[in-house]
Amino acid sequence: MALTPRKVVIIGAGHVGSHAGYALASQGLAEQIVYIDIDEKKAKAQALDIYDSTVYLPHHVEVKAGSYTDAADADLMIIAAGPLPDFTKGQTRMDTLSETIAVIKDVVENIKKSGFSGIIISISNPADVVAHYVQNQLNFPAKRVISTSTTLDSARLRRAISEATRIDQKSIYAYALGEHGESQMVPWSAVTVAGKPILELIKEKPEKYGNLDLNALAAEGKAGGWHVLIGKGSTEFGIGTSIAEVTRAIFADEKRILPVSVLLNGEYGQHDVYASVPAVLGINGIEEIIELNLTDEEQKQFDASCKEMKENYELSLKF
Repeated sequence: MALTPRKVVIIGAGHVGSHAGYALASQGLAEQIVYIDIDEKKAKAQALDIYDSTVYLPHHVEVKAGSYTDAADADLMIIAAGPLPDFTKGQTRMDTLSETIAVIKDVVENIKKSGFSGIIISISNPADVVAHYVQNQLNFPAKRVISTSTTLDSARLRRAISEATRIDQKSIYAYALGEHGESQMVPWSAVTVAGKPILELIKEKPEKYGNLDLNALAAEGKAGGWHVLIGKGSTEFGIGTSIAEVTRAIFADEKRILPVSVLLNGEYGQHDVYASVPAVLGINGIEEIIELNLTDEEQKQFDASCKEMKENYELSLKF
């Protein structure tokens, strides 16, 4: 049996796309990485910069700039094209929808012509709506079009909880669900520390955990990206490693559960909407959606987030 190198095409050679590629290269998750960008000079420069670094990395990786013809035999495509929200004008990720869709329309048409038939990880914002748009326009099976969505928000939430409890974030399991954006919510009933529900810890040890402000922690997890964006102009390292985690789960057929944006059709009482929920990832993409037992209040918050994304998805089809 002939073995074939794992090939990833990255659409967009900006801050996010470049760090995604470096994370894949440094962690040995692909043998071939191809950058495609309307700015061909930048794509070549990013590819060359990462390729130079591989001399001192433990894995052999070929990195180059190319075109959509390179996508025909690719296993995975990462879409990282589109504008950043202008925080100086108070823009949210959702506020960039029309500008992003204008870019994504061209990307979709080129994907159709390329013959690509692998798995797509879309990270262009607004992440959930764009992933839904891409899946609809390409008519790909929904399990093969994913957004990292709240994979990174959940990491930020775990970091915030860790700082507040003084317990290592790797011992904390917590998800931000719904939108990778302002309407996301946290199901605190499902948050655990060393496998123990955090709500039980608060009751059992009020002297240590009783002062935890859950609303403030959820807000800090949501605001994490804004702290980075305002401080340095773009998010890079967090999203890069988040993409690497999702890619590893797929390529290694890990059956790992991560909070990613998937198409819901009945799960969580929702239909025809992309939203971030815990899902099992494997070689075929989304293999199973895990339904948490949300409280009535948590379900209302999740429903509100889905409503926001549904409305904006319908709007995206009119652009």
